[in-house]
Amino acid sequence: MLAREEEIIWRLARAIEYRDGDTGEHVSRVAQISQLIASGIGLSPQRCRMIYLAAPLHDIGKIGIADAILGKPGKLTPEEFSIMREHVTIGARILENGSSELIRTAELIAQSHHERWDGAGYPDRLSGTDIPIEARVVAIADVFDALCSERPYKAAWPIDKAYAEIVACSGTHFDPACVAAFCAKWPEIEAIMGGTQAEAVGL
Repeated sequence: MLAREEEIIWRLARAIEYRDGDTGEHVSRVAQISQLIASGIGLSPQRCRMIYLAAPLHDIGKIGIADAILGKPGKLTPEEFSIMREHVTIGARILENGSSELIRTAELIAQSHHERWDGAGYPDRLSGTDIPIEARVVAIADVFDALCSERPYKAAWPIDKAYAEIVACSGTHFDPACVAAFCAKWPEIEAIMGGTQAEAVGL
């Protein structure tokens, strides 16, 4: 059963990424980095695996956002950004009332991966440990890979600049323990990101 769930999740996640202008590599990297961070903070192997499998659906709610907003090359207006923020509640709605641990974990991540440690995130302005640990883990992986990736509205950041940004946001945007795990796992994360950086500089 879990193997079937895993296949469906990865195929659905890939479809969402195509719609968002990517080809599936973002969700794959977010899943891998999330698993490393989860391991680094001492979660059980089973829970790390569950986060790895659920992380690809973190942006499933973007299926409900208009293409004109998802693919806009410039900065979003306040009204457009407000609409974009709705992807977290749409995602949680799509995944709600799951009968499996995997789908319940994916719901937590979809709902809360844009919350911030200092309470300034959305949609519920949760702070600190009120944010599900699964979402705290994926938040770092998602932001880091997004910084390193080219988007319609921005160029890809160099990997060292993105690393410094994650470290600088420890205790404000991100859970300090998760950032510490991110730093401890850096050699493995850097290896995962190698292909992305080569593409960014045209190699």
